[in-house]
Amino acid sequence: MKFSLESSLKNGLAVIALALVLPACVTINIYFPAAAAEKAADKLIDDIWQLKNSEKPNPAETVPVNPAK
Repeated sequence: MKFSLESSLKNGLAVIALALVLPACVTINIYFPAAAAEKAADKLIDDIWQLKNSEKPNPAETVPVNPAK
């Protein structure tokens, strides 16, 4: 049985290619608890509404520029 540099190189490249391709086929599934995700979404929505409401002036505090005489 004769081993040549060419066949060793081909086998080495095949092993390296296989070592790179196999991990790419692995899928990692991460599951988030639905309750925690819903709670985070509710908090985010509440924060956004508070920002929008704080931008609106309170009508009781506004003073007209040209008060009617």
